[in-house]
Amino acid sequence: MHHEIGERTARLAMSRSQSPDRVLDLGCGTGYLLRRFAREYPDAQKLAGIDAAASMIEVAKDGADDARLDFLVGVAEQLPYPDGSFDLVVSTTSFDHWSDQQKGLVECRRVLTDGGQLVLVDQFSNWLLPTLIVSRRGKARTKKRAGRLLATAGFQSVVWHDLYATIIKAVTATA
Repeated sequence: MHHEIGERTARLAMSRSQSPDRVLDLGCGTGYLLRRFAREYPDAQKLAGIDAAASMIEVAKDGADDARLDFLVGVAEQLPYPDGSFDLVVSTTSFDHWSDQQKGLVECRRVLTDGGQLVLVDQFSNWLLPTLIVSRRGKARTKKRAGRLLATAGFQSVVWHDLYATIIKAVTATA
């Protein structure tokens, strides 16, 4: 399932950003998606991956056979990059785990160039409303909540996409 979501995410990202110079995969896990981008974007200068789990970064580094790939342990709320560092930021099924989703989106906007693209994939559905009462209180698990956070972070041209099954949605937005 994760590879299928990754493949669909890659196709969506490539439709939004045909030739980015610098790509950030936020919550990169094993680096699968970023290695796919390395093949699809041969002219990209930098392909960076961030994940909070050091064990995931170790796996990603072990599979990094392209000098443009760079993997770091880190979190969305404190990205270790200067302003305007990336043309494309992608996050696949990690958004729900961010401790402060608003701060993470502000960081995404900060590291994107003006006109850069965000592709955010996660569980967004009104079916998830009951989880907001107990286990995921304060999380953006619906399109309405996530849309408010994106607008507050300064994103424009927000477009929702069905990605996988009933609840896995993607949202694309422009910095």
